[in-house]
Amino acid sequence: MGIKIKSILVPLDGSANSFRGLDTAIHMARQCKATITGLYVVSMAKPRTNDPITSLEKIFLEHAQKIMKKAKLKAAQKGILFFDMVSYGDGGNRIVDIAKRKNFDLIVIGSRGMGAAKEIFLGSTSNHVLHKSKKPVLIVK
Repeated sequence: MGIKIKSILVPLDGSANSFRGLDTAIHMARQCKATITGLYVVSMAKPRTNDPITSLEKIFLEHAQKIMKKAKLKAAQKGILFFDMVSYGDGGNRIVDIAKRKNFDLIVIGSRGMGAAKEIFLGSTSNHVLHKSKKPVLIVK
């Protein structure tokens, strides 16, 4: 009995590894006729609705928009429907939570992202997702 993959979550941070994860997800989505949702996690607390946008948040959101535009183009070139999502908080926890709440069939994540130095001391986001997610996880090197 196999898993039917219809929706794939791909965390993206702009790193080469995250885009290798996207490439793998695109290949799988073509085989399974699945959709892809790219997720960018802003590493800060979500601002209240009435709060003005800070300059730091603006930089994060512009970066997210640039990454999602590139990812959407890559997916479209292969005929894959791509949705984008931005979330706030701790990367690993948000990825696991969103995969569960939105009922994704698979998480495809790069083995290392932008925070390579942090991984030495604290453990990587991909490692956290692998061990905490109840959904299947594919780590791409």
